[in-house]
Amino acid sequence: MRILLLVTTFNPLTQAVYVSLKDRGEEVAVAYAITEEQMLKEIEAFSPDIILCPFLKRYLPPSIYEVYPTFIFHPGPRGDRGPNALEYALQSESKRWGVTILRANAEYDGGDIYAEADFSVRTTYKASLYRREVVAASLEALEHFFVHFQNSDSIPQILNPLHAQFTQQMRVIDWEHDTTETIVRKIHLSDSHPGVLDEILGLPCYLYGAHKEAKFRGKPKEVLAKRDGAICLGTVDGAVWISHLKEVGKFKLPATYVLKERLKGIKEERLLLIFDRSYDTFHEVWMAHKEGVAYLHFNFHNGAMSTAQCIRLKYAVEYLSTECDALVLMGGEDFFSNGIHLNILEDSQKQGEDGWANINAMNDLIRSILFAEDVVTVASFHRNVGAGGVFLGLACDFVVGRQGVVLNPHYKTLGLTGSEYHTYTLPKRVGSAKAQELLDACLPISAQEAHNIGMIDAVFETEEYAIALHALAKSKIDDDYLWEKQEYLETHAEEIEQRKEREIEVMYPEFWEEESLFHTFRREFVYKVCPRETPKRLMATNQRKQYA
Repeated sequence: MRILLLVTTFNPLTQAVYVSLKDRGEEVAVAYAITEEQMLKEIEAFSPDIILCPFLKRYLPPSIYEVYPTFIFHPGPRGDRGPNALEYALQSESKRWGVTILRANAEYDGGDIYAEADFSVRTTYKASLYRREVVAASLEALEHFFVHFQNSDSIPQILNPLHAQFTQQMRVIDWEHDTTETIVRKIHLSDSHPGVLDEILGLPCYLYGAHKEAKFRGKPKEVLAKRDGAICLGTVDGAVWISHLKEVGKFKLPATYVLKERLKGIKEERLLLIFDRSYDTFHEVWMAHKEGVAYLHFNFHNGAMSTAQCIRLKYAVEYLSTECDALVLMGGEDFFSNGIHLNILEDSQKQGEDGWANINAMNDLIRSILFAEDVVTVASFHRNVGAGGVFLGLACDFVVGRQGVVLNPHYKTLGLTGSEYHTYTLPKRVGSAKAQELLDACLPISAQEAHNIGMIDAVFETEEYAIALHALAKSKIDDDYLWEKQEYLETHAEEIEQRKEREIEVMYPEFWEEESLFHTFRREFVYKVCPRETPKRLMATNQRKQYA
């Protein structure tokens, strides 16, 4: 079947649908919904059997849905209609929510429903609910959709009134009366977009990344401490950490990067390198230990890893390598890792120098994993992973994926050739030809496809993932394997380092030269510049040329 994904952007849900359809053997193309003329031109060029819209933020004209069977993914159950569905779900504290796939027509979210799936609403922030539960439910509904579509089997939508737009007035925090719990909930239902508009130390900004604090106390909105880029503010009944801010008209950054000198005199309240999670507070790195297996979690915001975060994680890896028989890298709650920290680099006054420091810190981290001779290392791709984060995981002895996870093993969309030892680890697993194909195509692949081509070693189902991961990690603890690993590294250490040095040599001008495409692409990514056209790599005709 020829299926066109008509979308606002190639976001995580769109990518999950894309790789699911590719794995089914469908011919899939993507078109961005920019103008009616442009959409019609790209639709006609592809001539789809059906159009799916996993993520669409604009009305479609009748010239599309009256000619082509067109279906909208709505992040709400039957009868839910209008914008900001997840905000209303979180505000009402609904225990169950859902996803519907309905046929596009002139009525906003009013078409017949061809598939639906529901899920439990986890206590979390909106973007996390979207990336995990909504994506999973959408893929479940997609499986039902094909059966129902072929059988012309649908049910009418319940035409309830549309949601009103969820405004900033509905999100505002009353610091003199709102409890810590209320503040966290308000920020959660606005995170990661649009955030809660407020004013911190006289600076108008949007708030993101709320975490309860159990020990600090102060006056409402008083800045009590800072830690790893976050700030701690007093509340009427305790305190709350805010990890990120966005100055009006700018882009999201760790809170201390936004407030800068306004925080003069505020103490940095550090935690141990690996926090034991014995009380509520803001933390990024923690560990769980079970039967000789250490699970290292690093929950960096949106999977981006700054120079300082890479260094801390390197120390954690080196320490834990002496404390366990197998070390499992778990990544974060929403992403395993997405590589270097583009927002911090965009904010820098010394972009070349700081970018250079970031990529070298990432390489130092990966070297500590590659050359961990006395411990078996495992990467757990149980969340999406992209760019340098993929190659961070591939530095491990074994790599495991969860069904439904999406990998983006490439750099070029940001104007980079990349380092992270990828010219060693990727060809070692998939061969030189396939490695180059993946880097050039700049397309996402599923965990299952990554397993099929040898990039990862196993894929486990969601329900039993933790059990299967632990069993695999334990099964790989073997002294003979470690002896072979040590011997291999001794023999190939020079070659491995030479490959990394060649990567860095190629990357040098990408960071340091003013005309480098990296600076343009990074700026567009950070400021979320609206696309002017559909990326050519996503068009079916271009994909056919690449894989011919």
